[in-house]
This record gives sequence, structure tokens and C-alpha cells, in this order.
Amino acid sequence: MTEYIIIGLLVILIATGLYTIFIFYKYKNNQPVDLNQQKDAQNELKLYFQKEYGDLKFEMGKLFSESNKTNQFDLNSFKENMMLHIDTQMKQINEKVEFRLGEGFDKTNKTFVNVIERLSKIDEAQKKIENLSSEVVSLNELLTDKKTRGIFGEVQLYQLLSAVLGDNKSLYEQQKTLSNGFIADAVIHAPEPLGTVAIDSKFPLDNYKRMVDRALGDADRKAATKEFKSDVKKHINAIKDKYIIAHETGDQAFMFIPAEAIFAEITAYHEDLIEYATKNKVWMVSPTTLISTLSMIQMVVKNIQRDEQAKVIIQELIKLGDEFKRYSDRWDKLKKSIDNVSKNAEQVGITSSKISSKFKHISEAKFDEIDEEDEPEIEEPVEEDID
Repeated sequence: MTEYIIIGLLVILIATGLYTIFIFYKYKNNQPVDLNQQKDAQNELKLYFQKEYGDLKFEMGKLFSESNKTNQFDLNSFKENMMLHIDTQMKQINEKVEFRLGEGFDKTNKTFVNVIERLSKIDEAQKKIENLSSEVVSLNELLTDKKTRGIFGEVQLYQLLSAVLGDNKSLYEQQKTLSNGFIADAVIHAPEPLGTVAIDSKFPLDNYKRMVDRALGDADRKAATKEFKSDVKKHINAIKDKYIIAHETGDQAFMFIPAEAIFAEITAYHEDLIEYATKNKVWMVSPTTLISTLSMIQMVVKNIQRDEQAKVIIQELIKLGDEFKRYSDRWDKLKKSIDNVSKNAEQVGITSSKISSKFKHISEAKFDEIDEEDEPEIEEPVEEDID
């Protein structure tokens, strides 16, 4: 708009200059200039300038008015566009903020739920730890007494026997009374040459605990080690004397040690005890090694039973072969009889045809066409014994 105003002013100035030059040359060419004419010319020029100034002022006012209206319109349009743009941007920002806040709330909620779940699990674990602590205390109290310790070993032994061998009483018995009056915790009826093997539970715990107690001095621990070895040897001797009986049990027995730690201590650091047990035909087993031993015995029993069944199957197959041979012989005899009957039936058919033909000729009185043919001789069936 400013450019239009400047152009208008320049046009008016140029027109005014041209008009002034025109008046000047007009009076110059016509006649000498006098003062009155100059005054008239000046007045005329003044009036012209006043008129042009008024027109210019009017045009300028009009231009400024239109410019203000245009500027106001542009300003309003700009304002509306800016408000619309700002509103759109604000909506987008609000949507993003709400989305981020929603995500944040969801994550916070999930985190809170996870924290609650973990706290509940920690609380449950704490309760289990407390229960386990009480159970450990109870177990320690249980293992302190020799009698209850023996019961604990027996129960564990019976659980292992039941877990591996099931309820098969033909493979093992509990609390078996032997001929010498002693009662074994259990006996296993294994195949020969192992035979009947007694198992007795022994739990040498007291001196073992003192032997591995780091709080004790070396001298006390050495003394406890000596006592521990003495306890194990006493158990080995007792099992040998009570549960290995000639012509009743096998020549060996099992000493069941319920604690894996004690068994590991013996096998790792007390080779002399292993040699002593082997010399006396007493095999020390832990829960883990007993499971392996029982599984092996069970597998051997199943293989023996399978071999026995295989023998029975072979015998039955031999019998079935004899029956099949007898069936084949009888079928051959029956087939011969069927062949004879078939041949005789064919001959009877020929005779029947001839008889029918003769009856027809007789009925038609064609006696000269009656052919005297020899009848085929029918073989008598041979009776054969097919039993």
C-alpha cells in the first residue's frame, strides 16, 4: 500500500511541473509579461495547486482509509489464522501431553502393581523362610536324639524303596525278621547271585558334627574324627554280624547313610573306612547311590523276567509249528478226497446227460438213434484217515 501512495505523489508532482511549464511557455510566446498577468498567472497557479492539493489530500485520505481497511482485514485474517494455528498446535500439544501422561500413568501403574506383587512374594518368601527356620529347628531337635534320628533314616529308606520299586513286595520287604532274631530295616530280593540283601539305616551324626565344626580346635576335631571312624566301623561290624547269614541272605549287605554330606565326607576323605566296609562285604550307600542301586536291580529283574517270557514264547512257537505241520498234512488228505469227489461228480454228470438223452429219444420214438455207449466207471472214494 505504501508503494501506491508514493507513486500517486510522484504522478501529481510530475503533472504539476508539466502544467507550470505549459503556462510559462504560453505567456512567454504570446506577449511580454506584465505584472497583472503575472499576478493572474500566479493566482491561477495557486488555485490549481490548491485544487490539486485538495484532490491529493482527498486521494491520500481515501488511500489511507482503504489502506487501514485492508490492513485491518489483513490483521484480522492474520489474527484468525494465527489463532487457528495456535489452537491446532495447542490441540496437538495437548494430545501429545495426554498421550505421554497416559503412558507415564500406565507405566507407573504397572510398576506399582509389580512392586505390590514383589512385596507380596517377598512377604510369602519371608513366611516360608520363617516356617523353614522353624522346620530346621525342629529337624535339629529331631536329629539330636538317636532314637528319632534312627526313625528318620528308616522313613527316608522306605520312601526311596517305594519310589523306585513301588509296591512290588516280591522285590523287597520292610522290617524283615531273620532267622537269628534280628530285624533288618528292609531286605531286597534280588536275582542270583546277589540274592536276598539286607539294608540297615545308620546315622553317625554326633561326632561328624564335631569333626567338621570349625569353631573347635584342631585337637578336638582330630579326636572327633577318631570317634567318627570308630562309630562307622561299629556300624559296619553290627551289620555284618546281624544281617549276613549263610544260606539265608547273600554274602553282602547295605549300610544306608541318610545324609549325603556324611557319605561324601567318607568317600572323599576316609578311604580306610571304604576299604574296611568292602573287606566286611558291607556296601555304604547314600540316598542318591541307593536310588541308582535299586534302579539297577529293578532293571536286572525285568531283563530276567523278559528272558523267561522269551523262553515261554519260543516254546509256544515250537508247539504252534507242530500244530501247523499237522494242519498241513490233514489239508493235503482232505484235498485229495475233495479231488476224488469232484471227479466222480463229473462222471455222474455225464451219465445223467446220457440218461436224459435216451429218455428224450424214447419219448419221441426214435429208437434207432439210441446210442449204446459204455457208461464211465465211477471210482469208489478212498477213505483216508485225516486225524
